[in-house]
Amino acid sequence: MTNSSKSPNNQQHAMPFIEHLIELRNRLLNIVIVVMLVFLALSPLANNLFTMLAEPLQRFLPVGTQMIAIDVASPFFTPFKLTLVLAIFIAIPHILHQFWSFIAPGLYKHEQSLILPLLVSSTLLFYLGMAFAYYVVFPLVFGFMVSMTPDGVAMMTDISRYLDFVLKMFFAFGIAFEVPVITVVFVWLEIVTPEALVDKRPHIIVGAFIIGMLMTPPDVISQTLLAIPMWLLFEIGLFFSRIALAKKKAHETEQTTPTTDKPLTLDEMDAELTRIEAEEDDKKSK
Repeated sequence: MTNSSKSPNNQQHAMPFIEHLIELRNRLLNIVIVVMLVFLALSPLANNLFTMLAEPLQRFLPVGTQMIAIDVASPFFTPFKLTLVLAIFIAIPHILHQFWSFIAPGLYKHEQSLILPLLVSSTLLFYLGMAFAYYVVFPLVFGFMVSMTPDGVAMMTDISRYLDFVLKMFFAFGIAFEVPVITVVFVWLEIVTPEALVDKRPHIIVGAFIIGMLMTPPDVISQTLLAIPMWLLFEIGLFFSRIALAKKKAHETEQTTPTTDKPLTLDEMDAELTRIEAEEDDKKSK
C-alpha cells in the first residue's frame, strides 16, 4: 500500500489557508444567491403558500371563525417570512452539495464513501420529518386543540404566531428524524459502541419521550408522535451503524496488514539454489 492511498486526496495539491477562506466565501455566496433566486421565484405565490400551510388548522376551525393578524404589517411580512424559510428548505440539497464539495478534497476515500450517503440520507430524513409533521401531526394536534376549546371561546389564531409554531414543529420533527444519522456518526467515530447503545436502550426511550415533551406543545398526542418515531429511527440507526463500523474495521485491517511475500517451501528453496549454482557454472565456463 503506497503512502498516497493513505493520505487525503488533496495532499498533491495543498492549498494555502487564505485560498481555503476564499473558496469558503465563494461557496457561501453561491448558497446565498441560490436561496435568493428560489425566494424570488416563490414570492408571487407567498399568499397561496401560507394558505396551504394554514389548511391543517383551518379545516378544524368552527364555522364563522378565521385566523387573524394582530400586527399591522403581519399580513404582508408573514407570508414572505414563510417563503424565505421555504426557499432555504428547498435549497438544502444545494447547500449540502456545496458543503460536500468544500470538505471532500481533504477526506480519505473510505471517509468519502460514508459521508456522501450520510449527507443524502440526512436531507431525505429532514424532508420526511417535515412531511410527517404536516400530514400526520398537525391534523391530530389542531383537531385536539380545537376540540378542547371551552364553550363561549372563539379560537382565532394570529397568523404570525401560527407560523412561528409551525416552523418550530417542522424543525423539531426534521431534527428528530436525523437520529439514524447521528447514531451512525457516533458509532463510526467510536464515541460509543453498538453494544453500549443496546444496554442503554431503556434510557434512550425515556430520553425520546423527554425530548418530545420539550420540543412539542404540552399535549400527549404530539409528544408521543415525536417520541415513538425517534425510538424507531434509533433502532434503524443502530442497525446501519453496525454495518458502517464493520466496514471501517475491515478497511483498517486492510491498511495495517503487511504485504510480505509468502515463505518459500523446501522444494522451492532447493530449486532456487540449483538455479543459482547453474548460473555460477555458466559464468565460470565462459
